[in-house]
Amino acid sequence: MNRGVLVLLLVVLPVLAGPVLAGTIDGLRVWPAPDNTRLVFDLDSPSDHSILVLKKPLRIVLDIEDTSLNTDYAELDLSNSGVTRIRSAVRNKTDIRIVLDMSANMLPRSFVLTPNDQYGHRLVLDLERPILGEVIDIPRAEPIVSKSIAQISRQRRDIVVVIDAGHGGEDPGAIGPSKLREKDVVLAIAKEVYRHLTVIEGYQPILVRDGDYIVGLKQRRDLARKKNADLFISIHADAYAKASANGASVYALSNGGVVSAVAKYLADQENSADVIGGINGVSLEDKDEVLKSVLVDLSMTTTLQSSLSVGTIVLNEMGRFAKLHGNRKQIGQANFVVLRAPDVPSILIETGFISNPREERNLGSAAYRKKMGSAISTGIQTYFQRFPPQGSFVAAQQTFSQQPQTRKYTVAKGDTLSGIAGRHGIPLAKLISLNSLRTHAIRVGQVLIVPGVS
Repeated sequence: MNRGVLVLLLVVLPVLAGPVLAGTIDGLRVWPAPDNTRLVFDLDSPSDHSILVLKKPLRIVLDIEDTSLNTDYAELDLSNSGVTRIRSAVRNKTDIRIVLDMSANMLPRSFVLTPNDQYGHRLVLDLERPILGEVIDIPRAEPIVSKSIAQISRQRRDIVVVIDAGHGGEDPGAIGPSKLREKDVVLAIAKEVYRHLTVIEGYQPILVRDGDYIVGLKQRRDLARKKNADLFISIHADAYAKASANGASVYALSNGGVVSAVAKYLADQENSADVIGGINGVSLEDKDEVLKSVLVDLSMTTTLQSSLSVGTIVLNEMGRFAKLHGNRKQIGQANFVVLRAPDVPSILIETGFISNPREERNLGSAAYRKKMGSAISTGIQTYFQRFPPQGSFVAAQQTFSQQPQTRKYTVAKGDTLSGIAGRHGIPLAKLISLNSLRTHAIRVGQVLIVPGVS
C-alpha cells in the first residue's frame, strides 16, 4: 500500500469511528428521605455537569458532559421520592441528558465527590422538598400545682430523647466480615429504644432517621437542639483495624484531655461520615461553625457532666448482658462531631465491633438487638429517675410520690377527734383541716381522712 494512502487512513479512521467518550455512568441509586431525595450517580471518571429546571410539566434536567450511560435504571424504586420517571438520551453526540419527571416541585442541588475507601467518583443530586412550616418547640413553661397524678400528666412536659441511628443511605457505616452493614444494625436498635420509651408516660422519643437515608452530622445534633431535647444519643456499631477488638462502649465529648487510641480511631471514623455520604460537598463544618464550637466550649461543663452521668448508667445496663470493651465500666471520651451540642447532654453508644466475627453474629441477631435496645432504654429511664428535668412529668410524679399519703378511717364507738389525731401522730388542727370539719363533733360510722397508706 502506498505510504501516503496509509497515513490518510490513519487520520480518517478515528473520525469514522465516532467520538471517544471520557467516562460512563456505571450505577444510579435513589435515597428518599422525609425532607429530600438523593440521587447518586457512580462515574468511572470526573465529569462536568449542569442542571435545568423546567415547568409545565415539572422536570429536572441533568446534563453530564462527555459521558455515556452504562447502567439500567428501569427497576429503581421511586416510591416517596418525588420523581415519577427517569428518562435519558444522548445530547450533542458526547453528552448524556438525564430527565427526571417530577410529581412535586423540589429544589435541585448538586456536587461531586472524589473517590474514597468505599466508592469511586460520584455525582450527587439532592432534591430538597419545600418547607411547609416551622416545627413548634415543646413548651417549657413553669408547671402549675396539681393534686393528682391525672392532673400532673396533663400539666407537665415530656422528657424529650432524640435517638440517632448512625450513618444511612449512601453511607453504610462499618461493614462486617459477613457483609452486615452498620447502618441497618443501628437503625434496628434505635427503633427498639424508641419502642420502649414511647410507651412510658412522660417520655417523647424522636428518631433522627426512621429509614435508610443520610442525615448530616451537624443536622443530627441541630435537630436535638431544635426539639429542646433533654438527651441526645447516637447509636453505632463500629469497626477497628484488628478483628480481635471487641466489646460495647459509651462515649461523651472530650474536653480536650487525653483519649485512648481506640477512641480517637472511632471518632475519626464517625466524623468521616459527611465525607462518605456527601453533605454539602465535602466539608464537615464551615469556618463559622468551627468558630462557634470554640466559643460554646466555654459553657459546656454542666452539659458534659450530665453526659458522663447518663453515659455511665447506660453503660452499666449494657454490661448486664453484653461484653464491654476492655471489660471496663467506664465511659470514654473523644471528639465526636455529632456530640458537639453545647446545651444538650449527648452520648455516643458503640453497641459492639461489627468487625469482630462473634460480635457481628450478635449484632445480626434480632433477639440481641432487642436486648441492647431494652438496656439503653432502661439506662435512660434510670438516669432521669435520679435527675428528672425541672417541670417534667417525671419530676412532678416524684414530688407527688413523696407527699404524705392518706387512707380512710371509719369512726368507731368511743372515738374522739383528739384520740384519733393522737393515734395517728398528727396535730388535731391538721386532722380537722384534712377533713374540712367545722366542729369537733363526730359520729359513729363517719369516714375520716387520716395520714397513712391506703
